[in-house]
Amino acid sequence: MSQDESAPAPAAPNGTTAAKSGDRRLRLNPNMEHCPDDYDDLAGPEIEPAVFSSLERHLPPAMFELSRDDKFDYMKEVLSRYLTAGEQTKANKYKDYRQKLISNYQPLHRELFNMNSSAFFLPSFIKAVHENSEESFRSIMAEISPGVYTFPMFQPSFCDMLSDEVQHFENWVSEKNFKIMKPNTMNKYGLVLDDFGMENMLAKLMEDFVCPISKVFFHEVGGNSLDQHHGFVVEYGKDKDRDLGFHVDDSEVTLNVCLGKQFTGGELFFRGVRCDKHVNTESQADEIFEYAHVPGQAILHKGRHRHGARATTAGHRINLLLWCRSTFFREAKKYQKDFSGWCGECERLKKERKRQAIASTKLAFLKNTSGSII
Repeated sequence: MSQDESAPAPAAPNGTTAAKSGDRRLRLNPNMEHCPDDYDDLAGPEIEPAVFSSLERHLPPAMFELSRDDKFDYMKEVLSRYLTAGEQTKANKYKDYRQKLISNYQPLHRELFNMNSSAFFLPSFIKAVHENSEESFRSIMAEISPGVYTFPMFQPSFCDMLSDEVQHFENWVSEKNFKIMKPNTMNKYGLVLDDFGMENMLAKLMEDFVCPISKVFFHEVGGNSLDQHHGFVVEYGKDKDRDLGFHVDDSEVTLNVCLGKQFTGGELFFRGVRCDKHVNTESQADEIFEYAHVPGQAILHKGRHRHGARATTAGHRINLLLWCRSTFFREAKKYQKDFSGWCGECERLKKERKRQAIASTKLAFLKNTSGSII
């Protein structure tokens, strides 16, 4: 899908005809000049209110003048495609679980639960984000492989405090014999930071610091419309996970920051970006590389960039991960035709089809001009 195309949207749930059907399409590029409504009192537990406010900027201009309720009903219909009745019930139970954690847990470092950029980030990172340009971002970033960027991000004190907070929470969970959810479907050790009160801080991390970078470097995979996140830590070492198999993330853009501590091994290995159709295809030679973690240093890449982690052979490694998602990009992908513009295998097949077309045209030309194959 090109930058100019938009995804067909469903008919308005209440049957209104405020805009013609041809105009009722979500826009790929948000209207950042539009001031969206607040949906705190309308959104249910299955979808955060901020998602509706973010999605509103993608509505066609003709819908901006509709009432807040009409816009909400329309966007809810779009989003309902992602949640079945069973999933909504599950979401309600998850909300109760999270509320129980937040109301009972007493943080060790309460200052971590609200964004404090000067205390969290290195001055060089703050400066680059403040200037908000490709030039400023590249001044602190290294592109270690196409589409994979590393840069110094967090203060050592932040890494230490977050590591201590994780340990404090794990001790509390053990004392209370409280069963917590795993961070994802692959890691057994770690925890979801959103679940015990860090959701707002991590939302600010995504909106104010990851989004500006993603708009520049990952716009083709929804980097300019990130509106949801999943924040968690994973732990590797003795009596923890040792390695992580080959996989893709459930995200459009992934931020991965090593918090420490002392460890050996644990290198990330990458094997190219793939769409759903080509996720299991072989890697090309130029897609294969590895990255060694450095405490406090971030690595930023597409969620569909296939990767894994080598075994942590000694010590204890802990990483902060933020999976950043775009509701609109996931909707738009449904209407993608033929080859994607970001999948490595799609690009290879597209080039091969072009090569074959050129060869076929040349052969036909030679036949027509000479009467035989030269």
